[in-house]
Amino acid sequence: MALPFIKSGVKQKERVLAVDLGSRTTKAVLVERKGTSLMLSSYALLDAPIFDKAMSSEMLADHFKNIIQIMDTKTRTVTMTVGVSDSIVRHTEMPRMGVDDLRQVLKLSSKTYLQQELTNYLYDCHVLPIAAPGKGQDAPKPAASTQPKHRILVAGAKKPYVEGLLAGARTAGLVAEGVVPGMIAPANTFERAVPQSFGAEIVALIDLGFKNTTICILEHGELVMSRVVAIGGDKLTGGLAEMLGISYAEAEGIKVGMPAEVEQHLEGLIIPLGRELRASIDFYEHQNEKTVNRAYLTGGSARSEYIVEQLQSHLMLECNVLNPISFLELALKPQQMAELEQVAPQLCVALGAALATI
Repeated sequence: MALPFIKSGVKQKERVLAVDLGSRTTKAVLVERKGTSLMLSSYALLDAPIFDKAMSSEMLADHFKNIIQIMDTKTRTVTMTVGVSDSIVRHTEMPRMGVDDLRQVLKLSSKTYLQQELTNYLYDCHVLPIAAPGKGQDAPKPAASTQPKHRILVAGAKKPYVEGLLAGARTAGLVAEGVVPGMIAPANTFERAVPQSFGAEIVALIDLGFKNTTICILEHGELVMSRVVAIGGDKLTGGLAEMLGISYAEAEGIKVGMPAEVEQHLEGLIIPLGRELRASIDFYEHQNEKTVNRAYLTGGSARSEYIVEQLQSHLMLECNVLNPISFLELALKPQQMAELEQVAPQLCVALGAALATI
């Protein structure tokens, strides 16, 4: 489920640097092959240079150079993510043709297949398997007059944004191996981290981002639904700071540590998020007459036990914090080893991007 907008085509990379360019915090991981296993050699979390607008290619280049310096790596192969503000992930049906032709058709007729006029976008497509008929049912046969169609998972990204990423990486001396939609990256990580659940259950993957929260429904390993909720950690932290009359930084620390006396203030901020996520799950269950078994949470706010407990209550669903490093061997410096358990939920998207191209 890689769906990179660009990919060099070189398989079995020995190592890759993956960078998740978040709205507030950039997360980077260095993943290497070690025989048949994968190893996390380094990671970094650093503030994004600016929060309120897109970075120029020059600013991106300086940011990439800073990442390389912090991680002390000579690796020059990089995979980058595109956030939900600059990309889309949709399901559609299209005539049977090659992926290159599908991309071209979407470029010329996005409104026909995506119900939205998307100009100057790059696309990638993943052809989904034909849905198996239910027990006792025959597979549906297309009418003689209709052209056979594929079920397609489409990812699109704004071309200027992707070109800016590539230019920034190139100026920093990096070779771009892939550009991956951030929304689908957690599914790549989940497949490796919880394989027994990935292929056997219907699960909701919820990534608690800074500006937005994304929810993806996986049905026995297939991404069948994705939604973006415009509520993220920023709204929770900002609301808490306003109610308590404290600084944003103080509110962020309280949100994660969660003294009991501030729980009542945060509860009211979590309710709208819980309702939106539950509505997405209800939509899937009613449309498909199937039940979501459990949810897995990632992202910075997933570090708060209270937030996880509150979401579990509102979703009426077992919620687990996804451990995205459980399948990796570790070769980290002592300080990073000591901090890894606390920051691991934030590395999920970067790791998923690395898995898409390594």
